[in-house]
Amino acid sequence: MPRESYYQHLRELQDELLVLGSMVEKAIARSVTALKDRDLDLARRIVVEDSVIDAKSEEIEERCVQLIVTQQPVAGDLRLIISIVRIVDNLERIGDHAEGIAKIAIMIGDEPPLKPLIDIPRMADKSRDMLRRSLDAFVNRDAETAVAICDEDDIVDALYDQVNRELLMFMIEDPKTITRATRLIWVAHNLERCADRVTNICERTVYTVTGKVTSVKSSNY
Repeated sequence: MPRESYYQHLRELQDELLVLGSMVEKAIARSVTALKDRDLDLARRIVVEDSVIDAKSEEIEERCVQLIVTQQPVAGDLRLIISIVRIVDNLERIGDHAEGIAKIAIMIGDEPPLKPLIDIPRMADKSRDMLRRSLDAFVNRDAETAVAICDEDDIVDALYDQVNRELLMFMIEDPKTITRATRLIWVAHNLERCADRVTNICERTVYTVTGKVTSVKSSNY
């Protein structure tokens, strides 16, 4: 493969990574919308469409493997391809978390809401924003921004703690709410894990730029 063709393949891999990221980001948004609006048809579509995310993930990983096998990249190029594989895995798992929220929305069905959803949508919005910017940081090789995004995970963690405290109070005051409260805790946990996956993506950006494999949250790279 001529070198220009090789580098074109590398650029295409990163473009496909952004496409996958957009798919996952939309899945998060739609899953929370389905939950808020009690839209069971939308929730069921999200569950079905997770297979599209899975297929896209497998396609990108296979292209990465082919480049490694046929071109035997070294140094920075090898780090880049390995990072893409690891990021794809995290994106696929974020898609699974979105699917999980959709399944919970289906479980809840049309039962009356326990409380207005305020912090859960905030968690979703923040996780999506972090995800979008983390992929931009990767494509731009912006390790400094990646480290800053990792620190923003604290915001999602604080919202998660707030949701847990509020729902625990509901369960203590009225045991009849335990099932409904527990399902919302599951939703919040899925979103908290989404943000954790974003920090993994940011760490791959730092690895691509520096060659260091390390936790970068609140650290100097």
